[in-house]
Amino acid sequence: MTITGIDPGNTHSAFVMIRGNKILDKGYLPNREFLFSIPPPMNEDNTEGRIVCEMIASYGMAVGRTVFETCVFIGRIIEITDWHVERVTRIQVKSTLCHSAKAKDGNVRQALIDIYGPPGTKKNPGGTYGISGDMWAALAVATAASMGCQLYTP
Repeated sequence: MTITGIDPGNTHSAFVMIRGNKILDKGYLPNREFLFSIPPPMNEDNTEGRIVCEMIASYGMAVGRTVFETCVFIGRIIEITDWHVERVTRIQVKSTLCHSAKAKDGNVRQALIDIYGPPGTKKNPGGTYGISGDMWAALAVATAASMGCQLYTP
């Protein structure tokens, strides 16, 4: 099963496409370009794969304009694509990958390296070579979904 994980942002968004424990494609694009550039996930038998997008969740703290702009972009992803977009919160991702809702980004990154392998070097690339910044979050979303993470239900 091919799964594309999306880490949406207010100006740029990241995506990582996986199949099993292999990274097939990745990117970090301006939002406008993202909407028209991300390839639909296709399984080996040319059936549609899964799209899973990180969803904003309330943790009781005040938020600013960028969070609301990200919410708007998540809606645009869902509206403009012809795919069924599943959603998952960051806390669900952390709980699935690290078995703790209190896990930090470093714990999530290490869990992903344990699954896909270390980045390696340009001369000797590893399983997560080329993954950087927000692509780690997109990879975490896709991986948690592949592991049966509880999805967000409105």
